[in-house]
Amino acid sequence: MINEKMNVPVYNVQAFNDAPSAVEHIKNIYQQSIDHNLNHFKNFVNGENVQGYPPAFYPYIYVVSHRESRDIDSRLSYGFVRGKGTFGTTVTRPDLFSDYYEEQLGWLLNHNTDTIYVGISNHRIPLHFSFFDEAHTLDQHIKKIDQQHAEKIPYYFAVPNIKNLDDAIANGTYETSVDTPLPLSIYNAERVDISLQRLMHYTGTSPDHFQQYILLTNYQFYVDEFISYSLDLMDQESDEYTAFVQPGNHITYNKNLKKGENSQPYSGRMPQMPAYHLKRADKSGVTMINIGVGPSNAKTITDHVAVLRPHCWIMLGHCAGLRQSQRLGDYVLAHGYLRQDHVLNRELPLWIPVPPLAEIQTAIQQAVAEKIGTSGYDLKKVMRTGTVATVANRNWEFESFGDSPNRFSQARAIAVDMESATISANGLRHRVPYGTLLCVSDRPLHGELKLPGMADSFYRERVSQHLEIGLRSLEIIRDGSTKKLHSRKLRTFQEPAFR
Repeated sequence: MINEKMNVPVYNVQAFNDAPSAVEHIKNIYQQSIDHNLNHFKNFVNGENVQGYPPAFYPYIYVVSHRESRDIDSRLSYGFVRGKGTFGTTVTRPDLFSDYYEEQLGWLLNHNTDTIYVGISNHRIPLHFSFFDEAHTLDQHIKKIDQQHAEKIPYYFAVPNIKNLDDAIANGTYETSVDTPLPLSIYNAERVDISLQRLMHYTGTSPDHFQQYILLTNYQFYVDEFISYSLDLMDQESDEYTAFVQPGNHITYNKNLKKGENSQPYSGRMPQMPAYHLKRADKSGVTMINIGVGPSNAKTITDHVAVLRPHCWIMLGHCAGLRQSQRLGDYVLAHGYLRQDHVLNRELPLWIPVPPLAEIQTAIQQAVAEKIGTSGYDLKKVMRTGTVATVANRNWEFESFGDSPNRFSQARAIAVDMESATISANGLRHRVPYGTLLCVSDRPLHGELKLPGMADSFYRERVSQHLEIGLRSLEIIRDGSTKKLHSRKLRTFQEPAFR
């Protein structure tokens, strides 16, 4: 029965005073639910009568806090709930998130409570999400039955419900109710599940390959360089990186680890935003995604990567330099953004600033200095810091003469691109630390337009160094403190406890 004392929508509750035991119970509940869904569907495909078959439900976690927020270290940005009350959330894929759940629940046991409650929620697991990242398996089963039979699936199984995919908590617009627990997490289980499936669709790789440090780029040149760099690492003596994964889940193992045979290269059509994963055993490796061009793609992919709770994402791309003093090949470290991309205006209104994050900025600047071989005042010769204007119109140069340049000048902008502000604004929205390092590939206001010959020469000269800087930046960030990295700047007044 429902736990009426706590007014929490959860059944068969068990109490735990340590995080590993709580997560183990979550795994058991979840696996039983998935097996239940798959067996039910197998019977359905075989033509058996499944009417009245009970549905499968997500696991539910909740805590009851009796401690005021003044007992919490004020420097922390996550890992605690503010004040007294009941806080809960549905959870999914403990096979993928077990370490994350253990860490977050461990913080709560340290800060707010002595007990973690785990039970079965009243939120059904949609059939589609029972197939994890192999969504095509469901389609294959459906092909075995006639259309009339397939059309009955929504009557006998839970299907994804758009009402459960609300990002109000991420947007900071969530309204609490006296009848329900306060949220523990930014996303509920169904919101996570749909993003995991869409990651597979858009990137061509399974979510379990994704690493905690993300590089986003809008040019294939960077991907080619990353592939070459990663494959070289697989042949070297070091076993720091365990494997390299390309679209189609094509795995190249580190030759020193003898973990298995390399899989066959992917021969199908490339996905829309292919991902490449240089893996470490603890998931602290690097994932690079070619997001293509434009703010829509940038928002789409970061909306889904965010549910994996990465430690940061950094944009490496090209931009139009706006200042006379800039040269082709100079770097731009964004300290602020002029947001003219439009795709996040509703979720994150333009009056909300997107602040620079010190840990990201200093890491990138240090990496540039190391790779360029200069520092201090001389660094200004090759890198400028300032505002980057992100636009939705690639042909902004064709607008009425003076319009765009005047806006850029008033904003003190130093560069223009089509993704950086979107990526950083979505980082703020999803509480994922963000940064941007661009490279000047043209200067339209000064007669240097991006043309094929110029572009090819520029790419050959700068891509390798730019990628090295991005990778070195992530190393510096990884070697620092994640407590400091996940800044309080990213959190609203009433935040969920989970990072």
